[in-house]
Amino acid sequence: MTQNDIPSMAQRSDIATAALAIRGMTVSYGEKPAVFSVDLTVPRGAMMAIIGPNGAGKSTLLKAALGVVPTLSGEAYVFGKPLAQMRARIAYVPQRASVDWDFPARVIDVVAMGLYRELGLLGRMTGAHRARAAESLARVGMSDFAHRQIGQLSGGQQQRVFLARALAQEADLYLLDEPFAGVDAATEKAIIAVLQALKDQGKTVVAVHHDLATVKDYFDHVFLINKSRIAEGPVEAAFTPDNLQKAYGGRLVTAQLDPASQITPVVPPRKDLASGLAPKGSGTVGGAG
Repeated sequence: MTQNDIPSMAQRSDIATAALAIRGMTVSYGEKPAVFSVDLTVPRGAMMAIIGPNGAGKSTLLKAALGVVPTLSGEAYVFGKPLAQMRARIAYVPQRASVDWDFPARVIDVVAMGLYRELGLLGRMTGAHRARAAESLARVGMSDFAHRQIGQLSGGQQQRVFLARALAQEADLYLLDEPFAGVDAATEKAIIAVLQALKDQGKTVVAVHHDLATVKDYFDHVFLINKSRIAEGPVEAAFTPDNLQKAYGGRLVTAQLDPASQITPVVPPRKDLASGLAPKGSGTVGGAG
């Protein structure tokens, strides 16, 4: 940590009260920065969307906060303490496209992986652990698929299973990387219902999100990024045409407010979700979305 990374007194106050606080985060892939000197404060109990154009650094910021990718500068704090001390209180759902779904595992085994921190490498699952895994599957509507091979499921079903794995962890902070990408309408509805239930329980939810039309329906806070921080705050204050134009620039072709004050954007088609990702099993992380 450099002198510039040390938080001020006001910043320390924000860090202490936030579920997740990122300060001065910079990540570079080669010579080009993916995110640059980003600050982010997620209030406890919030349901926050991270939005921005393709390549804006949304997923990279989330991975950097978790320590999944190396950083040039910056720190992440969870419930007022350094990340390393608080990992047990975090559940992470990665992009579905970054997972090797050919790995031979049953659905219930994937969900049970969420108990790894509690059980340890050689720990045995008790009846209580198995019941928790089964309950997590039930919460996402996947009980009937418990003994199915994970690779045999549809994309939406796989996403539900990974959400169930996160639920099994019984965390306080849930970080999700594009949880609605490539899923059908029924799965999206099921996922958002689970996430809103977590919020109602006092949990904090942060999701990288790409559908601007649903931001106001799904989230109460928003963070706009395009390499650097554009704006953050409650949706009604930060999710504005001006901030969207700053974040998306020429890529936001039109944006208008309908009578219900919803922002309906028209944007160019998105790139293939798998573009820029490292090959499965390579052990590297690529892309800066």
